[in-house]
Order: sequence, then structure tokens, then C-alpha cells
Amino acid sequence: MSTSPSTSSSFLPFDVLFDNPVFAGGAGLAGLGAAAALARRGLIRGASLIKRRLLIDVEIPKQDPSYEWILKWLSLPRPQNGFITKSLTRLHHLEMSTKVFEREGPISARFFGRPGYGKYIVRHKNAFISVNREKQSSSNMTTGVPHETLTLTTLYAHREIFEEVFMEAHSLAASAQEGKTVMYTVDGVGWTKFGEPRKKRPLHSVILDDGVKERIVDDVKDFLKLQDWYVNRGIPYRRGYLLYGPPGTGKSSFIQALAGELDFGVSMINLSTRGMTDDKLALLLTKLPARTILLLEDADAAFRNRRQVDADGYSGSSVTFSGLLNALDGVAAGEERICFLTTNHIDRLDEALIRPGRVDMTVRIGQATSHQAAGMWDRFYGDIDTDGRGRERFLKRLEDLGLFGNDLYTSTAAIQGLFLFNKDNMDGAITMAEGLIPRRYEPEPVVGVKTRA
Repeated sequence: MSTSPSTSSSFLPFDVLFDNPVFAGGAGLAGLGAAAALARRGLIRGASLIKRRLLIDVEIPKQDPSYEWILKWLSLPRPQNGFITKSLTRLHHLEMSTKVFEREGPISARFFGRPGYGKYIVRHKNAFISVNREKQSSSNMTTGVPHETLTLTTLYAHREIFEEVFMEAHSLAASAQEGKTVMYTVDGVGWTKFGEPRKKRPLHSVILDDGVKERIVDDVKDFLKLQDWYVNRGIPYRRGYLLYGPPGTGKSSFIQALAGELDFGVSMINLSTRGMTDDKLALLLTKLPARTILLLEDADAAFRNRRQVDADGYSGSSVTFSGLLNALDGVAAGEERICFLTTNHIDRLDEALIRPGRVDMTVRIGQATSHQAAGMWDRFYGDIDTDGRGRERFLKRLEDLGLFGNDLYTSTAAIQGLFLFNKDNMDGAITMAEGLIPRRYEPEPVVGVKTRA
């Protein structure tokens, strides 16, 4: 008797599993979950592709100069025409910046509200720009201040709007500093603005001896015109000046006025600052802010009393003499630089420091002369001393005191102090001219009884 073949068996009885409603439901849910995950991934990739194709963004780190420019530009009031513009372009978080002005009378202040951290939208012309200002998790290793970024995003079709935004922001920043001199100081291994920009000091307000000011100004302006001449002849494009003389003769004041005349800033370095090393000095001189005059005040002070140790263990600047020379005129020295050194004691400077190439012009700015005294008198009293008789009386008084060309002398700072004390009072200034004679103070004798130790 023959038997029918048995049903073929399978290692995984799928028919039995799928006949189980619990398994079938779970498999269906798993399939739906996998499909949803794939769809989500596809949507994300599709959105990312669309974003890359349709949008463009610009990221601005806080270290970039344009960071503050854009923040001020974003603070400008803008017309909000239309329902969509009014609904989208609203700032819900502001950061307050306060400037205090201490003058005569009550203290006045000015408040500036600028966009805070977060995301918002602004409209410029026909383009909507998404703004995202955020703090990063990293921070500056020297100061500990968190890094910040500002990201601007708009449609790729409106990409030209970024150039307009940056140009307007730069013009706004330039107009805010118009008529002012920006001072820079060392911050870590870089530069930062030193306080608020100062009003330009007129060059004619600094009275130097006859021809001194004109000679320096003409040389600097001639240097600024000859960059191609220097490059074509393989000469490093930099110029150095040394101003020396007693304190209070107008060295620093002249440099500040010269910067205003050239529409330059001033970058100041104190060689005696703690932490200043040869490498740091060389790096700073290669990263000078554009259109600034480098000022090294009291160049002799950095190498004075360097072996004396303070109570806290500080033994003075760690900048070596060779390090200073290499920073000014070494192989790695920066170019496109105007450098001014000042000192009260030129005899303390080594000849290698003030040789041509490092110092191209050495000018002595000494005690006040009759030419300077007359010029300062006209600046203070020219509007009331119309016939010049008061000036002649004042100069005659200084000559009688022996302050011109004799053992005695006075400084322009002392004369200015006398005039400030006697505003609109010519006779008072002439009467008090004897106070211009320099005083020599001697230590008081020690009073006591000497005893054996």
C-alpha cells in the first residue's frame, strides 16, 4: 500500500509564525517603525540638501573686527511694513551696553540696546536674514571668556545682500570713530582697544621748537607714499623714530597728535609688563592693527634694574636686548610699520638699538624755548592779547628769570600748567612766571640720637 509524501518541513515555520496574531502584529509594528525611521532619515537628508541648495550663511567669530560692527548694525531701527515683517522681525531679547560720562554736574549716561543671545529674523531691503548669536562651550585660555559666534543666514538667491550688510556695518563703525584716535594695548598675545576712542588732538596744539614738528611730519608722510619704492628695491617697508629729552616736553603728546593728523591709531607696548617675552613681543609686532603707530615709551626702562627682585619675586621684564632688536629689525620682523620710541635718557640706550634701519630719525625734544613759549601764549591768550604786548612781557619775564639758554630751564608742560591756572588772566600768568623755575627737592635730614647697635 503506497503512502502519500509527507508535507515538506522548514527550519523556520513562517506560516505558523505569521498565523500567530501576536507575532504578526509585532512584525507589522516593527516594519512600520523601520519605514518611519527611513522616512525620517530621508526627510532630514532632503531638508539638509534643500538647505544647502537654497540657503547660504556667514559665521562671524567674536575675534573678528566685524563682530561688533554687525551687532551695532543690527541695533539700527528698521521700518516694519507689512503683517509678515511685523510678525517675524521682533527682538525678544536685548543686551544692554551703558556708557557713563563723568563731567561737571550730574553724571550722564548713554544706553545702547543690542541683540542678545538667541535666534531672530531681520529684514534688509527685500531679504529676510536669520540671525543666531550664541556662546560656544570653549573659551579663551588666557582670559577665560567664552567664545562667541554670530551666524547670518538668508536665501542663496539673496547672497549679494551680505556684501551690502558688511559695507553698511563698516561705514557705521567708521562714522562712529570719525574725528577720533583709537588706542590699542596688549591683551594676551593680541591687541585690544584701550578705552573709548579719543578725540583727535590737533597737530597745531603741540608746540615744538621751530622746524622740529614739520621735519618729522614731512618725513612720515613721505614714507607713506613710497611703499612701492621700498618694495621694488627690496627694502623692508618700515620706519623708526626716536624722540628723546626730559619729561614733560611733549613727546607722547606729539605722537598722539601725529596719529590724528594721519588718521591712524596708536598701539602701545610697555616692555616692562609682566609676562612680556621675546617671542610674545615678536608676535605682537607682526600682528599690529592696521593703520596704527607703534609706540614704545621709555625704551630704556625695560633694561633698568633688571636684577632687582621685588617682594613678590618679580625681577623685571623678561624681554632681552637681542629679543627687542630682532623684533624691530630681525628676519621675522613685521613690515608696513611706523615705530616711535621715546626715552628720557638716550645715554642708556645701546648704539645697536638706535642704528639706522631700526631708528631712522633721532630727534631731541628739549626744554621750552622762546619760540615754544610764544606759540603757547598765542594759543591760550591770542584772542585777548590782540596787539601781542602781553606776549612780549611774558617772554621778557622768562628771559629775566634765566629760563632760556642758561643753567635754568622749564618745560612746555610747566608752561601749560601755568596757563591753565590763569585762564583768561594774562597778568596773573606773568606774575606767577617765577613758579616755572624747576624745584630741587632734597631729602629731609633724619632727626634722632645715634646709639650703638
